[in-house]
Amino acid sequence: MDRIAGIINLDHEQDLLDELTYFRCGAAVPFAGRYRMIDFAISNMTNSRIESIAVFARRKYRSLLDHLEQGKAWDLDRKRGGLFVLPPDWNDPTDISRGDLQHFHNNMDFINRAYADYILVSGSQHVCNINFQEVLEEHKASGANVTVIYKKVNELLPEHALAQKLTIDEDNRVSDIHNDHKSKDVFMDMYILHKQYLLELIEDGIAHGCSHLFAEGIKAKLPDVHMHAYEYKGVHALVNSVESYFRNSRALLDPEKHDDLFKEDFPIYTKVKNEAPSKYLQDSNVKNTLVANGCIIQGDVEDSILFRGVKIGKGAVIKNSIIMQRCEIADHAVLDNVIIDKDCRISEGRTLIGAPEKPFVLAKRKTM
Repeated sequence: MDRIAGIINLDHEQDLLDELTYFRCGAAVPFAGRYRMIDFAISNMTNSRIESIAVFARRKYRSLLDHLEQGKAWDLDRKRGGLFVLPPDWNDPTDISRGDLQHFHNNMDFINRAYADYILVSGSQHVCNINFQEVLEEHKASGANVTVIYKKVNELLPEHALAQKLTIDEDNRVSDIHNDHKSKDVFMDMYILHKQYLLELIEDGIAHGCSHLFAEGIKAKLPDVHMHAYEYKGVHALVNSVESYFRNSRALLDPEKHDDLFKEDFPIYTKVKNEAPSKYLQDSNVKNTLVANGCIIQGDVEDSILFRGVKIGKGAVIKNSIIMQRCEIADHAVLDNVIIDKDCRISEGRTLIGAPEKPFVLAKRKTM
């Protein structure tokens, strides 16, 4: 059986989530009540029997390191393979590589030593539940140099304006990659290729002064490169802005969408924290809300997401909001269309109101 090694490339991802990425990279942003954005990429890989995974991190990765630790939550704390978080650490004065090609070039040891025939490269901004073994089988059958994964979206949303799109012919061969705002074939920043071909692309890209492996080493060579398109048909969300984060988080309040993403036979894993079950006190009233463990609720909560350890005071009213870990909402506070980051405190009687298309965001460790 052909084996795959995984690379989660965060090097070119921009931190566009405003206050949510003041102190962390986008991959470490909390999502869906108990997870981080990167959990989906890692879980999809481990569920697909990928046992060696590297994370290319360049900026604001302290929170990411704290979350990932040795990879135990994903069964990656192992003697052979495992999880490798690879921040920039280059001391070779003769190194002329740049951009994300620096990461690929200076971590060639990971690629060479990985017990794998193929390499899967992914980002962290596309939330999905996908089996990469199925992608590999289609890649081998197509005879392509590279297979890219895309989603044919039903509706173009603002976040898709920043995403690359594909032009695909009747044989599922990619003829162009572009930013046409009318195209609904959204490239999911995931692709698979043979390990030896990747090594050749890295060396060729550096020799020609390139800085981005995919954009300059692969995309720029179309149509000479045989690029196959694999259509992912499951639940999907692109999170690259505060607005897309807010909308796609609250979409999981729909039980059908939630169950499509969090499948029992293909689970999403995250760092385990042992906390007591949530407490709903006598005056509490909770409707259509995701509630993580460790919460204490006295007030009214509706159409919202509460992360671990949130405290909601008596008479407080929370609607259409996302409250992250260990926040305290005092008595009689009112929150509507609000995102509150970790360890914040909202004082008694305070009112914070945003709009569905522009939620109010409070950065972590703030008091209002």
